Amino acid sequence: MNQLQSKVSELITRVESDVIGQEHVVRALVIGLLTNGHVLLEGLPGTAKTRSVKSLASSLNSQFGRVQFTPDLLPSDVTGTESYQEIDGKPQLKFQPGPIFSNIVLADEINRAPAKVQAALLEAMAESTVTVGEKSHVLSDLFMVLATQNPVEQEGTYPLPEAQMDRFIMKVTVDYPEDEAERDIIRLVRGEELAEKNGNADSSTQSVLDPSTILEARNELATVNVSEMVENYIVALVMATRKPKRYPNTDLEKWIDVGASPRASIALDKCARAQAWLHGRDHVLPDDVRAIAHNVLGHRFSLSYDALADGISQKMVVDLLLDHVAIG
Repeated sequence: MNQLQSKVSELITRVESDVIGQEHVVRALVIGLLTNGHVLLEGLPGTAKTRSVKSLASSLNSQFGRVQFTPDLLPSDVTGTESYQEIDGKPQLKFQPGPIFSNIVLADEINRAPAKVQAALLEAMAESTVTVGEKSHVLSDLFMVLATQNPVEQEGTYPLPEAQMDRFIMKVTVDYPEDEAERDIIRLVRGEELAEKNGNADSSTQSVLDPSTILEARNELATVNVSEMVENYIVALVMATRKPKRYPNTDLEKWIDVGASPRASIALDKCARAQAWLHGRDHVLPDDVRAIAHNVLGHRFSLSYDALADGISQKMVVDLLLDHVAIG
């Protein structure tokens, strides 16, 4: 493991100590950071979704922005707006940047906002630019949207458009912690309250990684080797969602309505390389692809009516894909 990998591993350890019982969430956030992708966290209230994002941001020496999505939110509340100001006695339009002009942007409860706000956010996620009036503004090299949403069954939530879902490199399900982790969470919060009462500095606010390290790590990911066998496996997984008839002895054709787009293949490749890099390897194994398959593929295909009626989840479909799609 080289120096860059050690620094990123230290970042993971720092965030995991602050977000107990959600190691898979922390690792997914870091993979998103390394692959220059955006991550969507879905879970019930109180499962440390927001805390995970804030802990990651506080561990980086970077600018953090937060938007609380509500039904009355306007696009300008996210992107910023132009206002008239007098400069040297002359009225001029001056752009006031919104919270989207940050390195890490927390889009909290993203599925509670109206369509126009989603459209404004989609441009930033897709193109790393924001258009206000007649001008386009370029976002920073280190720009990442970490969005949280409650399950769509909850009141006041709306399904995100398919185009926007496809822009998230990973979607991670955040479940309730197990018994031991729950006890550790109680102790952690109690300790934080005591430290605050005694006026001690909160260690969670101490940066351990410079953004330049992340940019260097991204360059190293490009050198991670992907064999033709692994490439074929990635393509086969994605094609199985589009052409489920290739697997007649399964329920894939019955369960999948619309398959995954080519962004799924690109995302599998990027995330598998990041997974291999985090483990100190310069090449990708099929197990790296399998390790990130649920988070990368689960939100990129649509379930059929029959699947929804039978209570079939995306996780169950990806499980079936991993069981029946051959490696190589």
